[in-house]
Amino acid sequence: MTTRGSSPACAGFHAMDLTRRCLLKAGGLGLLGLTLPGLLRAEAIRRGPRPRARSIIFLFQFGGPSHIDMLDPKPDAPDGIRGPYKPIATSAPEIRISERLPRLAKVMNRVTLIRSMHHEMKNHNSASYYALTGHAPPLDDIRLRDSLELFPAYGSVVDRFLPQDAEVPAFVSFPHVIRDGSVTPGQHASFLGKSHDPFFLGEDPASPDFRLPELSLPAGLTLSRVEKRREIQRLIDRQSKLLEASAEARGLDEYYQRAIAMLSSARVREAFNISAEAEEVRARYGESTFGQGCLLARRLVEAGVRFVTVYFSNSIGGQSKTSGGWDTHGFNNTRMFPIIEAYHLPMTDIVLPALIEDLDQRGLLDDTLVVWMGEFGRTPKINENASRDHWPQCYTTLLAGGGVKRGHVHGASDARGAFPATDPVRPDDLAATMYYLLGIDPHEEVRDTANRPLLIADGEPVLDVVA
Repeated sequence: MTTRGSSPACAGFHAMDLTRRCLLKAGGLGLLGLTLPGLLRAEAIRRGPRPRARSIIFLFQFGGPSHIDMLDPKPDAPDGIRGPYKPIATSAPEIRISERLPRLAKVMNRVTLIRSMHHEMKNHNSASYYALTGHAPPLDDIRLRDSLELFPAYGSVVDRFLPQDAEVPAFVSFPHVIRDGSVTPGQHASFLGKSHDPFFLGEDPASPDFRLPELSLPAGLTLSRVEKRREIQRLIDRQSKLLEASAEARGLDEYYQRAIAMLSSARVREAFNISAEAEEVRARYGESTFGQGCLLARRLVEAGVRFVTVYFSNSIGGQSKTSGGWDTHGFNNTRMFPIIEAYHLPMTDIVLPALIEDLDQRGLLDDTLVVWMGEFGRTPKINENASRDHWPQCYTTLLAGGGVKRGHVHGASDARGAFPATDPVRPDDLAATMYYLLGIDPHEEVRDTANRPLLIADGEPVLDVVA
């Protein structure tokens, strides 16, 4: 019998650890329409992924940007669908995007587009919860409310499975708590417990006096005094057995410990010190809150933060040329195209390529995954207000770095951008893909408030986008 040591096969073959039984199984399955590559993909997922990304920067475009007018143009569609913008060539030969995004066009050779995203949620809170957690909500209703029954944010799951040293938070979010009427679910740790909540920053990173009160102590109060006070509080807690009786209290205690560690960390303070950046770098990102927020996100992943969520806006917006999200229905005698031309598209065309280029130049892009997406797209048909409405049935997500292919398109929409034509992807699958790239098995389980086991992702990784 030939041993592994004497086998003429290459080391890569042995690294796959294929057994005779596995190969025989593959031959049998071939009769059923399954192939060896398919079996290998399934086996790779079963064994657990190898980490390709160390961090994720999740750029959430609240309100729902139009895929047709940005990343999936339809120049051959009828008038009333194709929109006013022409497609332009990009640095990726097979990809064309809107003429309103010329700077972004120059970095398309570094991104993957998923043009076949889809689901059924038409309300902002329901669709956004789905986008922020990868789990479909129990109902598609504007009245969906935040609840411990709902799933945690991606970053909280990452914090649970990729624990950090206490000095650097695993999950940071800023600068908004988003809401459509009520607070949108999916922005915190939910049933995972407060210890996995994001380190949330409500300050504007574009403000000249941007600072973090959470990382500053009142005048006259030293860190040693804070720690002594906490020791007294722990004694009281132990006497009352509060921490032993209450999971919530334990979570608060862990959260407090993290805050103390961060207060004493020069590394963390320096990461949040955005004023230390060269003026030319800050100018490259633009003066907007979103732009400076993306620069701050780069500084945070550079310091070791695992997951950063940057919210484009606190509201769905859509009626202003100076603020708000992407919800451009044309209500109240406004019109979509003048609004996005003045505000949303120029900001995107400055900030997104600046972040991708900056990460690449600093050697961070290969292990930092950038995700740019909204909760849905907008209708192919332009409405009577010369604008577009909600459309979850097909939209586009942009990925860059972190182990995904460069200059690649996964899936396609139909001729009108209305439905996926090939390779449909749901938010569940995107969630599984993000976890897979981080080296987390997407079929890991967590426990809810009733101690029921739940998968962290119900979908499957989209392996076609993985480099």
